[in-house]
Amino acid sequence: MSLPVTGKIPFGGDHNPEQWPEHVWDDDDRLLALAHVDTVTLGVFAWSHTQPAPDTYDFALLDRIVRRAADRGRMICLATGTGALPPWLARAHPEVNRTDFEGRAHRYGQRHNACPSSPVFRRLSAELARRVARRYARHPGLVAWHVGNEYGGACYCDRCAAGFRVWLRDRYTTLKELNDAWNTMFWAHVFTGWDEIEPPSALTEHWRGPDHTAFQGITLDYLRFMSEAMRDNFRAEKAAIRESDPDTPVTTNFMGLYRPIDYHRWAADLDFASWDNYPPDDSAPPGDSAPPGDSAPPGDEGRAGDEGRAGGGPPDDAVPAGMALGHDLIRGLKQGQPFWLMEQTPSVTACRDVNPLKPPGVMRLWSWQAVAHGADAVLFFQMRASRGACEKYHGAVIGHAARADTRVFREVAALGAELRRFGDAALGARTPARVALLFDWESWWALEISDGPSRLLKYRDLVGAYHRAVWRCGADVDVVPVTADLSGYDVVLAPGLHMVKGDLAARLERVAERGGSVLTTVLSGRVDEADNAFPADVPGPLARLTGIRVDEWDARASGVVNPVTLAAGADTRESGASLVFELVLPDTAETVGTYRSDFYAGTAAVTRNRFGAGHGWYVGTVLDAEGVGWVVRRLLRRHGLVGPYADVPGCETAVRVRPDGTRLTFLLNHTGRPVEVRAHASATDLLTGRRTEAGQPVGVGARDVLVLREEPRQ
Repeated sequence: MSLPVTGKIPFGGDHNPEQWPEHVWDDDDRLLALAHVDTVTLGVFAWSHTQPAPDTYDFALLDRIVRRAADRGRMICLATGTGALPPWLARAHPEVNRTDFEGRAHRYGQRHNACPSSPVFRRLSAELARRVARRYARHPGLVAWHVGNEYGGACYCDRCAAGFRVWLRDRYTTLKELNDAWNTMFWAHVFTGWDEIEPPSALTEHWRGPDHTAFQGITLDYLRFMSEAMRDNFRAEKAAIRESDPDTPVTTNFMGLYRPIDYHRWAADLDFASWDNYPPDDSAPPGDSAPPGDSAPPGDEGRAGDEGRAGGGPPDDAVPAGMALGHDLIRGLKQGQPFWLMEQTPSVTACRDVNPLKPPGVMRLWSWQAVAHGADAVLFFQMRASRGACEKYHGAVIGHAARADTRVFREVAALGAELRRFGDAALGARTPARVALLFDWESWWALEISDGPSRLLKYRDLVGAYHRAVWRCGADVDVVPVTADLSGYDVVLAPGLHMVKGDLAARLERVAERGGSVLTTVLSGRVDEADNAFPADVPGPLARLTGIRVDEWDARASGVVNPVTLAAGADTRESGASLVFELVLPDTAETVGTYRSDFYAGTAAVTRNRFGAGHGWYVGTVLDAEGVGWVVRRLLRRHGLVGPYADVPGCETAVRVRPDGTRLTFLLNHTGRPVEVRAHASATDLLTGRRTEAGQPVGVGARDVLVLREEPRQ
């Protein structure tokens, strides 16, 4: 099973006609036609009107909505409608409501409001999906199924406790194995019966929130369990759909770098990946962008696209680089298969303290950035703005006044026309990356629930800093799980690889042995799959590849900077380092960077180890953006992977290759000023029809994009 079959990049998004009287629908149809909308996502929150009572199903309203969309030639991504509970269900079965991290049993309200372990929820949500699929499976407008919506949050009720114990029995088989994994001899925690085990919460193992736990192993396993429990709900709905429809692709909308759910574990169950891109504004602290109604405990990360602030960097590229990381991560879930951009705002969001407006041209530019990184659909939330509730000020294609002469509507319509002309030029095209960035949810969880060395170092920030460095160099990069096949990559970056599992260390060694470059960083190679420290020198299984050991480490407040001198021949750079400073002792490695202050001044901070025909790099601290960039550029340059426009600030490049071998280079200018570059190949811009010969100057307007179809090289 793969992507939906479409003749062009689908354009449109969430449409909720049920929120409006039917006489308004004519306005919607007229305006959506003007905007060239050809795809609508329907019924995401339809449960309360498709099943208004326990034994009553009423599809009359949804029938009219679906029929109307199809009659106007629109493709339909049809949701199962289970994104939020109906009130009658919570009242009839109060046990479906979640219990929060503090132990409070919730009453009905918000969304993400169902206990993922509830058999009632699983049975009724699957039954609704079954009936929806049975009714619409052969509908001519249907191109995709949309299960649930933005899965997330957590529950700590008695049903989840019971489910957790069953999950643990399957994982460990015996209490001895469980006690060994959790190191329960510590603090007299040895469990002698499965029923003694409680979910880790504010009432049990935690203090000061969900990241402060006495037993990391218990908390880590509960994070795994919660992710799997929600995945089981998705699987149940998908199986119900497949009873009537064995062919139409099924997805659910992910949220990028969203901490509570291990998307890599879910990926195999999706026919194609999709995600909602809502980059946080500069005023929002990390994790402050969770969707309204998310009942996840404090500390859960929300919608992503932000690579954080580790490594610093000018604000003009933080957001586009962060969105590129999100796109690359989602594309990597299905081994490089294109994905759908399921949601983005055409103008503003409405779930944060401050909700800045997208300036003119930015919506178009960011939409093309998604396509450049592998999106085969460009969709919005939402088609028409809601009149009430928490998203009434969220951006929409059609505003409350339903005008066609607003700037936002005109820009959306212009993009729709442009994508219509673009047609199928990029459909199915793949990204030919030779750089891999390893992303591991379990390392993320383990690093951030650890007591020490520093709670200020955030996994997403560290990974984002290295991704941004590759992005600035104009190299295509696949963000992949630690289980991925690495044989096709010349460079593998593994920042913050806190947990090393299975044969990963050996596979990284093979990359270097055949001539590749592997880089890992501070706090890598520390723990095994159970989050227990390796009984060996740091970095544990990575020591042979890196040729170093770490006996001590220092952590300081965020304002403390220790300068690092980076030097390779005549190429030197001064970098700031912060947060954690590992005292690296080279064995077979050579020193590339040295600390300049404190009692470890003059000792190694960055090393490079010759391993086979390649190298294993180790960065033992958190370098600033310039330092990370210096290191990463050296790796890329060795393999000829620095892009032709890497030295043009704010100019992003990405490549997609069509199944017939046609190469498309996307050139995006994220600055507010025009730039001029020299064409690296003879090509035709598919958006304007202009042809350029190799070596000729090419202008890219402020916040503009070129899609260059390269001519075959002679």
